[in-house]
This record gives sequence, structure tokens and C-alpha cells, in this order.
Amino acid sequence: MFGNRRRNIDEVIEGNLDALVRFAYYRLGDRVEAEDIAYDAVLRLLENSDKVKDAKCYMFRIVYNLCQDKFRKKEVSTVSFENVELPDETEDHLDQEEIDRINRLLDGLPPNEAEIVRMNVVDELSFVEISRIINIPQSTAKSRFYSGMGKLREKYFTNN
Repeated sequence: MFGNRRRNIDEVIEGNLDALVRFAYYRLGDRVEAEDIAYDAVLRLLENSDKVKDAKCYMFRIVYNLCQDKFRKKEVSTVSFENVELPDETEDHLDQEEIDRINRLLDGLPPNEAEIVRMNVVDELSFVEISRIINIPQSTAKSRFYSGMGKLREKYFTNN
């Protein structure tokens, strides 16, 4: 039984490690720090694997909290949307001008809405995962997402 649980945790780690690094890098703007934080999250998961119910959310929560700690300790610049490694299909659909425009639109949102939109769209996290990671009700995550997306649509189509 323990072997199956360990194998499942290993699969979750392997399947999400790149996303964890990207998640941290987007927030910190430093690849080395992002990798350190992602690996720290993996180590913490392995240390507490017997207590963790949802390994993916646990790791993202650790990365989120460690990034927040970095923000509290020093001024950190975020990385622009185009510098985040995205799946190929996204890169095919967006040209540089459009990426810059999306960044400006996201920067115009309230920070709590922009964070939810980025977590859902860029990091491809579900509302359940987002709510667990940043410790808010799922309904709040959805509300912030839909509010942010509504504002983005309005700004996007107003400016086109």
C-alpha cells in the first residue's frame, strides 16, 4: 500500500515540477530562486507525505507561500507574461504585440483578481486548487476570476 502511495506522489511531483518552477519564476523573476523554491516544496511534500491529501495543491501552496515570504522580505519584480514558458499552442496564437497588450490589461486589474486570472489561465489551476493554494473559498476564487475576466473583456474590446 505504501508503495502505491509513494508511486502516486512521485507521479504528481514529476507531472508538476515544471509548472511549479514556472509558477515561482513568474512571481519572482529569478529562475534559480524559482527552482530552489520548487524543490523546497517537493522536499516538504516528501517529508509530510503521510499527512498530505492533495499533493499537487500542497506543493503549489508551499511555492505560493514561499514566494509571498520573498515579497515580504524584499522588493521583487514580476516577470512579464511573454517570459513565462507557455505551451507551444499559446505561443502560436499570440504575437509579441498581443502579449504586451494582455500584460498591460492584467496589470490594470486589482492584484487579487489578476492573480486568480493568471493562476487559472497561465498556471492552468482549477478553482478548487486555487482556493486551496491561497486559502480562500472556492466561490471567492470564481468571483474574482469572473470579475477580472469581465474587466479584461471590456478593456480589450473597448480598445480594439
